Amino acid sequence: MEIEKIDCLIIGSGPAGYTAAIYASRAGLNPVMYQGIQPGGQLTITTEVDNYPGYPDGITGPEMMQNFEAQAKRFGTDVRYGMVTSVDFTGFPHKVVVDGQKEIEAKTVIVSTGASAKWLGLESEQRLNGKGVSACAVCDGFFFRNQDVVVVGAGDTAAEEASYLAKLCRKVYMLVRRDEMRASKIMQKRVETLPNIEILWNTETVEVQGEEAVERVLVRNHVTGEERTLEATGFFVAIGHKPNTDIFKGFLDMDETGYIQTVKGTSLTNIKGVFACGDAQDNVYRQAVTAAGTGCMAALDAERFLAALEVEHEIIQTA
Repeated sequence: MEIEKIDCLIIGSGPAGYTAAIYASRAGLNPVMYQGIQPGGQLTITTEVDNYPGYPDGITGPEMMQNFEAQAKRFGTDVRYGMVTSVDFTGFPHKVVVDGQKEIEAKTVIVSTGASAKWLGLESEQRLNGKGVSACAVCDGFFFRNQDVVVVGAGDTAAEEASYLAKLCRKVYMLVRRDEMRASKIMQKRVETLPNIEILWNTETVEVQGEEAVERVLVRNHVTGEERTLEATGFFVAIGHKPNTDIFKGFLDMDETGYIQTVKGTSLTNIKGVFACGDAQDNVYRQAVTAAGTGCMAALDAERFLAALEVEHEIIQTA
């Protein structure tokens, strides 16, 4: 197997990965980035981005990621198509296999593989994704001001999304599959007391309807069998996210859902020379701007690690 030796490898793109690449390139680390299965990450399926600083007129997600990539390349990042299929962090340098056929030995690895929203699996949901269907109320709620929307989910995330949307929207329907919620008591009380949130218990989505955008949602009460059409222009799926971190299991410390655990206030993982940033380690904020910030942190941490390695090598050479 072909082996390539590099100082800095970035796994995954998106705001975190590209920001890490920009900082690492400017620091002279000559980073190599493998973009993964979805170059640009979740923002590539987001139509409008209005909450990222520096874009007063807004920008589409794909355009923003093209800008990030172009900036990373301008400073010398080697951006490559390909997917990391396995890693071995038991020794040093760190070993990474790309597409099952190319091996890389890297002194530092920045993990920015992100997370993927969980979906219901409906054809109509995917067809209208970005056209009224969303997995982030904070990102897209503004576009539905004074409109009626639907939120699917029963956990804290769904309750938070519904509460946030209730401040902007005329009406929020919350679809809960069972006769109780999984959310914490305080979050349940919040959604139950907001006057413009209507909770539909024992209810599941049959179809998201609309030609070019969401116009209504067909739902069914699975206890009574009764179907009902909800007039709504927004459909928010809030049933959780799954971090794209499976290949790092057994090497990096993670929480019970697979988010990589980092030392508080840093991007450091339990493996020296391996750093994590973006949604792969953030299960709280999950915003482009916070992902970019942790990408900056990861690059600076990697730079310091490599500088310390160089000093250590010089000491050994002169000993």
